Amino acid sequence: MVNRLWTYFIIIGILYGLLTGHSMAVNETILKSAKSSLEVFIQIFPVIALWLGIMNIATQSGLLDKLAKLLSHLLHPLFPDVPKNHRAFGYMSSNIIANMFGLGSAATPFGLKAMTSLQELNCNKKVASKSMLTFTTLNTAAITIIPTTLIALRIMYGSIDPTKTVLVTLLSTVMATIFSLILDKILARRL
Repeated sequence: MVNRLWTYFIIIGILYGLLTGHSMAVNETILKSAKSSLEVFIQIFPVIALWLGIMNIATQSGLLDKLAKLLSHLLHPLFPDVPKNHRAFGYMSSNIIANMFGLGSAATPFGLKAMTSLQELNCNKKVASKSMLTFTTLNTAAITIIPTTLIALRIMYGSIDPTKTVLVTLLSTVMATIFSLILDKILARRL
């Protein structure tokens, strides 16, 4: 849905530029955007690679499994219809931990595996279960301790203190998570 919407915006913008005689501006914008996108990628990639490497070391050393087990005990009250030792808890915990370190790209595979595991427990395969909705809510709010991408962008643009936003990010994501879980529980009672 969102992909289609952005596709329409891009097509309409290009057509409008061409029809109003601004084809050179359209060409310049496309080329400049491609160049700046590549520059951002090249400058952000090393920071993300570093954190993905640290995450890989944590996985290989067993630290991620220990954190996932600890976190799964905290998650059980949020997901009462998921059996206690179900593998979905491990996937959800790994997803949450990756998101805490600002590694959305590393969190995504864990989130997909968690949803697949939750779907196996779902009685009605055509409708998302309460646990699936709660996990989506938790994943979307995503408490972030280290906003890796934001820090990388601030470094890239020459910030004097690139980590200055860490506390604000932490507080806002904690509040967003609390609010979204409260709202999730209120709406879940209506189902």
